[in-house]
Amino acid sequence: MDTLRITGRQHSQLMAHLHDGTGLEAVAVGLCGRGGTSDRHLFVLHHLVEIPHSLCNRQIDSITWPTRSLRNLLAQAAHDRLAVIKFHSHGGGARFFSTRDDTSDAELYAAVGLKVPGEHLSAVLLPNGEIFARRLTAGSVSGPVDRISIVGDDLAFWGGAGAEDDVRTRDFDVRHRQAFGERTTRILSSLSVAVVGVSGTGSPTVEMLARLGVGRIVLVEFDVVEDKNLNRIWGAKRIHAEEKVNKARMMKAHIESLGLGTIVEIVPNRIDDPGSVRLVSTCDAVFGCMDSVEGRDILNRIATFYSLPYIDIGVRLDADGEGGMASISAGIHYLVPGGSSLRSRGVYTDADLHAEYLYRTDPVFYEDQVRRGYIKGVNVERPAVISINTAAAAFAVNELLARLHPFRTRSNGDFAIQKILFSHGRTAPREAGEPDDLLAPLVGRGDCIPLLMSPRISEAA
Repeated sequence: MDTLRITGRQHSQLMAHLHDGTGLEAVAVGLCGRGGTSDRHLFVLHHLVEIPHSLCNRQIDSITWPTRSLRNLLAQAAHDRLAVIKFHSHGGGARFFSTRDDTSDAELYAAVGLKVPGEHLSAVLLPNGEIFARRLTAGSVSGPVDRISIVGDDLAFWGGAGAEDDVRTRDFDVRHRQAFGERTTRILSSLSVAVVGVSGTGSPTVEMLARLGVGRIVLVEFDVVEDKNLNRIWGAKRIHAEEKVNKARMMKAHIESLGLGTIVEIVPNRIDDPGSVRLVSTCDAVFGCMDSVEGRDILNRIATFYSLPYIDIGVRLDADGEGGMASISAGIHYLVPGGSSLRSRGVYTDADLHAEYLYRTDPVFYEDQVRRGYIKGVNVERPAVISINTAAAAFAVNELLARLHPFRTRSNGDFAIQKILFSHGRTAPREAGEPDDLLAPLVGRGDCIPLLMSPRISEAA
């Protein structure tokens, strides 16, 4: 499968430029990061250049434009191994490439191929916002782009959906279809969703995704089931703890035993393993269900480099260990590429990252630094209650549903952060806040060396 992924902000920019109200064709060019695995190829829009209308000969069904704007892009594409993409509009809504499009693309991409070998893309944006695209190599069409996804406050997908008849004949999600209809149900069946961390919040998240009919679930978890986990991990049994079964393997067997047809792939490793990064990048959305600050930071970078929607779940129970409970709360963060990050939202600090890194890599030095008061100690063992974790996971999964099938009376942008205050019996939605200026330039960068531009990943590789 070949996928083109675009952020909501990039899509809005394209709509404003390509559909200016005249009905005439317009054009923009850009660069895409590459990624994926051997059977799932990914193109992620990284940089966009609008070709000024005044420089183009625009008609209702054709356009000619000066290609000198491509010179600088070609140099960057060759240096960074990026793909070139051309967008143009079909003001009349034609859902196919015309003969003129074929001739134009053949000439353009033959020239592009001389400078930058490999596959490149040509895409058409329709007045309703829908996009279709194809791949070209050295001026020849090599195939369609199977799936287009727009990642913003709302999520949109074109292509790659399950066959309509297959969805209608499934029996287990008929009540979901009654609620969300055929379209959303088909999208769910076509979704690939990664869940990083398969423990207290991750396991109920996986259970709910499978029963909602999500077609493919990728699980990333390095840890094994222990006796202390049996109070909250869905699907975990005493024998799993006795045999120290990897949590992702346990959950894969559990989900497959449901018989719902869910494809489950696992990576029994840390999220900063290159194999984890690549498999997660092929998904349509990712849930972060980790306590680790390092893991959440890496996941935020993956979501940025590969333009993924990232839903983070955090639970906090302040207890004295003897039954005294000061507060119970959870935070659900919906993050879009190019927007605010967990760090810019204050979920963690650089000092927290440093402390956790030392704790993992140099425990002796870490203890010394804590004793001297140079760093704050890492909170390793925390209280955990299944009903609290599951409630937080349910909020997070509902967040995905709200983005796929907007059902709120207010914009989804108002719900970037949801604080669930169990102690006070209320929830408090908040907006996203200012973008993270450090991550924003890396949106759609895709594969690079070192991976995620993080030396830590390079060391792991």
